Amino acid sequence: MRAKTTIPITEARKRIFDIAEEIQKPGVYYTLTEKGRPKAVFMSYDEFDSLMETLEILSDPEVMKRIEQAEKEYKRGEYVTWEELKSELGYPARAGLTLADKGKKKYVAKRKRK
Repeated sequence: MRAKTTIPITEARKRIFDIAEEIQKPGVYYTLTEKGRPKAVFMSYDEFDSLMETLEILSDPEVMKRIEQAEKEYKRGEYVTWEELKSELGYPARAGLTLADKGKKKYVAKRKRK
């Protein structure tokens, strides 16, 4: 659920540190107004970065085509389960594999050279 709060810029100025802390919660953002009209939006850097990344993906026709193709393949049942993948990679059926989040580290897919 998104938590939108609309306040005048003058009030935001008085509460800037509290607002900066509050927007760190997922889905929380502030719309700042001047003379009753929206002027700016405060959101966490992580939310902003995620939004920008989403827009970048949505604006790339090649990526969108690949996503659409993957969705069609999934609907046709053309996918490998986690257990099948472990088997293909040679892990024992009961092998415990752990996935770890590397925190803030960014991973970027490299484009194939043409």
